[in-house]
Amino acid sequence: YYHDHPEFLQPESRMNEMISNFIKPRLEDLALTRTSFNWGIPVPGDEKHVIYVWIDALSFSFTALVSYPYLPVFAHQPDLFKKFWPANLQLVGKEIVRFHTIYWPIMLHALGLPLPGEVLGHGWLVMKNGKMSKSKGNVVYPETLESRYGLDAVRYYLLRSMPFGNDGVFSPEDFVNRVNFDLANDLGNLLNRTISMINRYENGQIPKLDKLLPEDRELEETASQAVENFKDEMEKVHTADALEAVWTLIRRTNKYIDETEPWVLDKNKQRAELDDAMAHLAASLRVVGSLLQPVLTQAPKKIFDQLGLPEVEPISNLNFADIPSGVKVVERPTPLFPRLDVKKEVEFISGLVQKDTKGKGRARMEAAKEKAREELQNETVEEINYDDFAKLRLIAGKIKSGEILKNSKKLIKWQIDDGSEDGRQILSGIREWYPDPSVLVGKKVVIVANLKARKMAGEISQGMILCAENSDGKVIVSELPDEVEAGAVIN
Repeated sequence: YYHDHPEFLQPESRMNEMISNFIKPRLEDLALTRTSFNWGIPVPGDEKHVIYVWIDALSFSFTALVSYPYLPVFAHQPDLFKKFWPANLQLVGKEIVRFHTIYWPIMLHALGLPLPGEVLGHGWLVMKNGKMSKSKGNVVYPETLESRYGLDAVRYYLLRSMPFGNDGVFSPEDFVNRVNFDLANDLGNLLNRTISMINRYENGQIPKLDKLLPEDRELEETASQAVENFKDEMEKVHTADALEAVWTLIRRTNKYIDETEPWVLDKNKQRAELDDAMAHLAASLRVVGSLLQPVLTQAPKKIFDQLGLPEVEPISNLNFADIPSGVKVVERPTPLFPRLDVKKEVEFISGLVQKDTKGKGRARMEAAKEKAREELQNETVEEINYDDFAKLRLIAGKIKSGEILKNSKKLIKWQIDDGSEDGRQILSGIREWYPDPSVLVGKKVVIVANLKARKMAGEISQGMILCAENSDGKVIVSELPDEVEAGAVIN
């Protein structure tokens, strides 16, 4: 069935995992009841047994419709079942794909019922140090973020930061930067500038759309492409890519302002061109507001309200040129997303992470690590495309010096010759295994050269040194032969 319906389980790596780990080794019998606990649905005639939760939980997908056609008591509502089953798409976490794509199809097939059209096994949102876990003490709850930054900011971050088929990494710095740069600067400032200029140059009214400026065509083409790309990516549930399509239009519209320079058009008395530019800015924001409806719950309406437009346009028939003229915008724009104080808000979010004050979490963490190492032998590594690998720039670096950071228990500061004139500085948390950094001075190592620079313990780290971790947890820096030159590209 998998091979005949390649779209059934997405991404492809999840299907490969099911085939390699469960199908090819041959499926084992599955006990439908449990006796080790008593919570659950009792088995009629032998109440020492309860139904295995994944049997009754999966069946809720259609019994919740109170219209399962094989049960006479629900026969009076067959239309609900016909309307909602089979599901077009089921969204499940990657850790429960086996239940939804092996057990569930077998049950449905045995009942003679159609299978869902597609099951998408999405990744996790993890922290820098791994999976979020109460035992690790690294949990941040979205409700707390929502109460401080608003629902739209949280929804945008989650959907933008989850690459399709992979895990997303949450960090306070990344969250604050997304709000400031994407939402406040790119989108919010675009709306603010547009409303202000329409008030200043057009007496507050959106003028008639024309095509008088050389930049008009490119902006309209970008908008048309953004609509098509957004629809296509959302249909595939590639939410991060869909949002990138919208932000391509937002960035192009900001560039349009810089190219057309409305203030110069006004100064030169180019009335028709100025009207045209203002209409194009309003039209572009109308498209942006419409596309953002599935993601943001409040901002699209605020965009339309400030533009004076009656309602948010449905995406299905969205057309750039349909912007109505003569509509009056609000007299004073209101920020969609106020800029955040980076230091203050990073400290706040970092403070939300649960602290383990009794040491119990560390013991559980170490036990979990040990279990993970044992399970590693049976784990199927997720396959990637060459394009994914090509994003990494691996080069050779020669360690010139190493210094233990006094204000950190883990970090060593390395100065590295990477073939450039100035070299680079890299911090790595391997002090436990290299208490004397001098043992690596002069060694050639592999570094990730295009990793975004980050600040740690008051110092800037410009990359990452690749290491290996043995089964006993010992970390060893990966060394290169002496004949490899500093700066040599590793392919």
